[in-house]
Amino acid sequence: MESKLRVGAIIVAAGLSQRMGGVDKTVALLEGKPVLARVVDTFQECSLISRIVIVLGEPNLERGKQLAVDYGWSKVTEVCLGGRRRQDSVAAGLSWLKDCNWVVIHDGARPLITNDLISRGLTEAEETGAAAAAVPVTDTIKVTTGDMLVKDTLSRGDLWAVQTPQVFRFDIIAEAYQRAKGEVTDDASLVEQLGYRVKLYMGSYDNIKITTPDNLALAEVLWQKKYGK
Repeated sequence: MESKLRVGAIIVAAGLSQRMGGVDKTVALLEGKPVLARVVDTFQECSLISRIVIVLGEPNLERGKQLAVDYGWSKVTEVCLGGRRRQDSVAAGLSWLKDCNWVVIHDGARPLITNDLISRGLTEAEETGAAAAAVPVTDTIKVTTGDMLVKDTLSRGDLWAVQTPQVFRFDIIAEAYQRAKGEVTDDASLVEQLGYRVKLYMGSYDNIKITTPDNLALAEVLWQKKYGK
């Protein structure tokens, strides 16, 4: 655990909420608290996390800074402006964690994150320097051509749906972002491009990402089931 004494977390919440029907998912309420607050609370309470950087879009930047004050998040050392792409936002967050040797990256729209998911990620990352939460795919996945004709059916046993948190040794994720090529949808992809091995570990089917109003409604149900009112 000595090598983990400086663990930084980046909470990425700079998206535009384009599929939320006019609702900003960052500040949408989940059981009376903003979604972002539910996420940050968990990292604030996790004893393994030393500091937290929150990355937000321009419309929410000042609101995020005020939330940090209102909720007394003592581990939040910076609330910074994100970029056009998710990877630009993560890069902005990384610039504030240069004195950390481990980094946990998590989507600000996954409010059912738990202390267990964070701590297991840090443990699994010790093997290769990179780990990501994931769950086995339960649906059959088909590959199609441009005209929606089935080209192939993939073996479900080999498929995992990747989530966050994703955990990296700082030097690995910093190198991955310095040498990033093209656009990716998760941080592990950039690490994979450099030839590093990424260890998957069992996430949670409850660890959903809120991208639509239906997701928010489901998160309410899951929250009540897990924690009650």
